[in-house]
Amino acid sequence: MEKITILIADDHQLIRETWTYMLNNDPRFMVVGVAATGEQAIELAKESRPDIVLMDINMGDMTGFEATRQVKKFSPGSKIIGVSMHSMPVYAKKMMKMGASGYVTKNSGKEEFFRAIIEVNSGKTYICEEVKNILTEQEMESDNHKPGINSLSKRELEIVMFIKNGISSKEISNQLGLSIKTVEVHRYNILKKLTLPNAAALVNFVNHQGF
Repeated sequence: MEKITILIADDHQLIRETWTYMLNNDPRFMVVGVAATGEQAIELAKESRPDIVLMDINMGDMTGFEATRQVKKFSPGSKIIGVSMHSMPVYAKKMMKMGASGYVTKNSGKEEFFRAIIEVNSGKTYICEEVKNILTEQEMESDNHKPGINSLSKRELEIVMFIKNGISSKEISNQLGLSIKTVEVHRYNILKKLTLPNAAALVNFVNHQGF
């Protein structure tokens, strides 16, 4: 089986040595270069054209973001995995935008580290579990804060039902004893509260809510 060639870019010597030892002791991998700076990573990538570059995002002379962009420019066949102490999704997204195919934190275990390399080498993208869990939590929080039917007043709920049944503002005003202007204000407030663009979107929303 042909080994996956790897370039390690990190400004900490102990990390470079530890990763080199760990990877070279697995028959699937072969470290073909180590770089302490972003500039070195770019030059070594040009020379060795590795399958995978493990790119620390915090290096002294040049950020891993810029180094990633440059490596992809000079060695487009190399796939890059961002490695960082940071688990904030914004860093993973920025690395992907610069051309990386994966992102793991330094809290990731050995098996996940290896899995990321194998999946990225096969053409997939890989985000470590730590970052994915944070993304899921953020999405759940966002969903919980989305405005819903419960944010509407009793009068607004009445008007929603009329709109759902295709009743015009004039007919609503007659049935509720309100001026057309007041009905229009209610309609505007309903759409604003639910962050919807128009009545058609409102009907679709309430149908989806089972209201």
